[in-house]
Amino acid sequence: MPTKLSVNLNAIAMLRNRRDLPWPSVEGLGRIALQAGAAGLTVHPRPDQRHIRFSDLPVIRALIDDEFPDAEFNIEGYPSEDFMALCEKTEPEQVTLVPDDPSQATSDHGFDFRASSELLKPIVARLKKKGMRVSLFADGDGDGEAVKLARATGADRIELYTGPYGGCFDDPERGAKILDDLGRTADAALAEGLGVNAGHDLTVANLPALIKRIPKLAEVSIGHGLTADALEYGMAETVHRFRRACGQPV
Repeated sequence: MPTKLSVNLNAIAMLRNRRDLPWPSVEGLGRIALQAGAAGLTVHPRPDQRHIRFSDLPVIRALIDDEFPDAEFNIEGYPSEDFMALCEKTEPEQVTLVPDDPSQATSDHGFDFRASSELLKPIVARLKKKGMRVSLFADGDGDGEAVKLARATGADRIELYTGPYGGCFDDPERGAKILDDLGRTADAALAEGLGVNAGHDLTVANLPALIKRIPKLAEVSIGHGLTADALEYGMAETVHRFRRACGQPV
């Protein structure tokens, strides 16, 4: 199956929040993305609501339920009690847990599973009991033992942190090394029965090589690069471009 595309709406929300106005519309651009064939929408609500607001969650949930029932809602975040309550209220199809400090500008590392696996087990179980798929943000460093510990939490998937890969847009030699590490991490995860997602700084240019190395990549969630392209090509055409980069017939 081709890799699915989930459109991260955080950057759109950040633009909206620069003014006390309802545009650009998170709901409206999410609708265009889904109409163009995106498989789902992703948000990362942070405690300070600097991009996605808590009030956006029921709106996006209703958009998917009412107009795109085959699409998925993916909510990312650090598993604080407030975040867990948001997930339980919103009931996304997938929750992606990340080890972010609230002050971080963006996610920039995966979990240290040696230190966190026991802490994550009850959190994963709580979410899965509500019927949500759980994915854990993971460094793509080829550490097979860490992957085994991720699997031991009961999670369904890992999401490979691809920020270092995306940062190699002007250094193909380093990019190839990081891609190999990502691939070995994915191989270990798949061997353990984990699904594999990926996200962070992915673009139309670097997606094909990633998917060639990880042909069973289940899903990518993309926000910054996709939003940047949408300013140039429009949201619908940008989703088409990213879907083609994912290997989907468009």
